[in-house]
Amino acid sequence: MQGWPTDATLFGLAAAFLALCYLAICGRDGASWLKTVLKTASVALLALVAFQLSNMMLLAVALLACAMGDFFLSRPGTENMVSGIGAFGFGHLSYAALFMLSPGADLQRVADGWPLAAALVLLGLVMLYLLFQKAGPLRWAALPYVPVIVTMGCLAMALPPVGALALVLPAALLFILSDFILAQEMFVLSQAHKLRRVTPYLVWSSYWLAQALFLLAFTVA
Repeated sequence: MQGWPTDATLFGLAAAFLALCYLAICGRDGASWLKTVLKTASVALLALVAFQLSNMMLLAVALLACAMGDFFLSRPGTENMVSGIGAFGFGHLSYAALFMLSPGADLQRVADGWPLAAALVLLGLVMLYLLFQKAGPLRWAALPYVPVIVTMGCLAMALPPVGALALVLPAALLFILSDFILAQEMFVLSQAHKLRRVTPYLVWSSYWLAQALFLLAFTVA
């Protein structure tokens, strides 16, 4: 990775390797500590690289919050799920703050990109409806998460699409795609639905790639 010292590059490669290992087993039914360790460590190592290299600690904070969310969501139980949703919500808010505090950020770009912003808001409304209808007791934990992630996606447009920062908007859209698919998997699709054969792989690949792109966007020279 251009501009990364050797140790950071090794941590990044280790994170990618663990992410691939988790991809190989993410479709298995049930929770396991192997899945928890691989999932959490593959993002926590990205946070470690961010702590080393980023001059804005919000990047590391966002990645660490998402790693904590991965840990909680990989463990069984309603309390862990609520904690995971909260951790990811904090991670998205950290990303949103990172975008707005970055040099060159301009809300006029969000206004100029109103078709995409409108599409994200529409998707958010669909998600709110589905979660309210399908999420049961978890709806009150999940519903506030939707405007947070939509806001994060819209604010990603505020950054200039030049150099490595051009990766920010695609990363944000991948993150939102991952969450949308995950919501379908958790609350909408029946246990016997054929799409469940592929949703774990789609969720993980789009999610981890989003995190890696965020890291590259703010650390690669």
